[in-house]
Order: sequence, then structure tokens, then C-alpha cells
Amino acid sequence: MMDENDLWILSYYRVSEISGALFFGRLARSQKPGAIQHDLTKHFSDEAVHAWYWTDCIERLGGQPLKLQEAYQDQYLSAAGMPANLMEILAITQVFERRVINQYARHSQLPDLQTEILDTLSRIMVDEKWHIQWVGDALQDMVPEYGKESIDAAVKRYWKADQEVYQKTLQEHEDRIRHLVQKRR
Repeated sequence: MMDENDLWILSYYRVSEISGALFFGRLARSQKPGAIQHDLTKHFSDEAVHAWYWTDCIERLGGQPLKLQEAYQDQYLSAAGMPANLMEILAITQVFERRVINQYARHSQLPDLQTEILDTLSRIMVDEKWHIQWVGDALQDMVPEYGKESIDAAVKRYWKADQEVYQKTLQEHEDRIRHLVQKRR
């Protein structure tokens, strides 16, 4: 069984994965055929499957996903501004995917974590590693067009925005994780 903190966190993950799927689906649809379109389509597919994994996990634990209004990504635009081009979209994606995998890895270390949650986290983290890899490779391939300094500056700008968003908007998430750790001690 889940308590309200488990349910909220898993529902939050689910909503974030849905938001990612919708975003990457629109982006993949807008790209010309090629490697980036191919990888964006796979990324879109992964995010949609992850949302399903969280839905299934919640239901296997006896719950129903909560209807949450905002995902983590929703806060990025106000903190960092609208990305101006595909390179900036990939830069913010790289930062965000690192945040996601770190959060999932941290969650997977909770003591006495339900098997369903640990299995779901583990399955998703395999894809998240690939997301970081393909986006990093695509950014590297963009160096001739944008320059290494410009790409590094974009990643740094979005990293700073990520820190701001994390500190301002994820306090509830942190409080719930802390509660789960304390409960399981």
C-alpha cells in the first residue's frame, strides 16, 4: 500500500512524463527527417511509456493517479526564458534529464522501497541514460554550427534555471521524500 506521499510523488512523476511526451511528440513532428527527428521520436515514445509505467505502478499499489496541475518542466520557461532554437531546446533537455535521473536514483535508494516502485524506477532509468547520451551527442554534433562556447553557455544558463526551479518549486517534493525516508527508518 501507498501513503499519500508515495501517491503524490508517483503522480508527480507521471504528470512530468506526460508533459515530456507531449512536448517531444510536437517537437519530433516539426523536425525534418534525419537523426534528430529519429531520436526525438524515440524520446517521445519513451516518455509516453514512462507515464504508463507510473500509471500501472500506482494502480498495482492500489491507488489511482492524482490529477496534478503542473509538472516540473512547466516552471522552466519563467526561470530561463523560451529556448530560441533547437540547440537551446536540447541544452535544457540535457539539464532536465540529468535532474530526472538523479531524482529517480535518489528515490530508488529509499529504505524498504516497494518492489513495484523500485522496478519502475529501474526500468525508466535505463531510458533516461540513453536520453542524456543522445542529447549530448546531438549537442556535440551542433558545435560546428553554434560553437562550443555558445552550447556550453546555454547548458550553464539552463543549469542555473534548473537550480532556481528546484529550490523554488520542488519543496513539496522534497518534503514528501524526506517524510518517506523518516517513515522507513
